[in-house]
Amino acid sequence: MRGSKKSIQSDLARIDALKDDDIDYSEIPDLSALGEEFWSKAVVKRAEPKAQVTIRLDREVLDWFRSQGKGYQSRINAVLRAYKEAQGRG
Repeated sequence: MRGSKKSIQSDLARIDALKDDDIDYSEIPDLSALGEEFWSKAVVKRAEPKAQVTIRLDREVLDWFRSQGKGYQSRINAVLRAYKEAQGRG
């Protein structure tokens, strides 16, 4: 569900006004228990860079994705990926 831009800004302002002591950290797991050995073996994985392409889309399809806001190209990519996976071709 999407909130209005005004309500999101209001929520962000409320969060920004919180002091550290007012934040409830009770649901955050204690990762320090994993120890130095775990963290020394950790590997940062980056996503494969995306290829820049030109693709022809129906205007109404493109307009709809754009109307969903920032990140519309990533959503188009996600839809295409889901279709590819549904076809059983990896």
